[in-house]
Amino acid sequence: MPRYAALIYSVEPTEQPSEEAIGQVIADYTEFGEKSRTAGVNLGGEALHDTNTATTVRVEGGKGGEIITTDGPFAETKEALGGFYLLQASDLDDAIKWASQIPGAWHGRVEVRPIMEFDTE
Repeated sequence: MPRYAALIYSVEPTEQPSEEAIGQVIADYTEFGEKSRTAGVNLGGEALHDTNTATTVRVEGGKGGEIITTDGPFAETKEALGGFYLLQASDLDDAIKWASQIPGAWHGRVEVRPIMEFDTE
């Protein structure tokens, strides 16, 4: 069965959300997690810290070259990657159905991208 990355993007808050708002978000994600795990769709996922904790890495000159790091994310965008789920679905339409139930889709966007499967034999 194909696997899909559901990448959750949203605008990072400029102010600390209220405890009530945080509690509601946690409840919504917990509900989705339980529902999708019970259905055998959710293979895992994680929330990410804000982009101000990110470090971008590149290697100047290719393999073995100078390692260069930059504080912050690579892309300068309004929305930031906040987390992801690894979904196992029968097809893209099924993955989209599940992604539409991720709370991040209600307040931001969820990008659904097929996972490349490599034959390791």
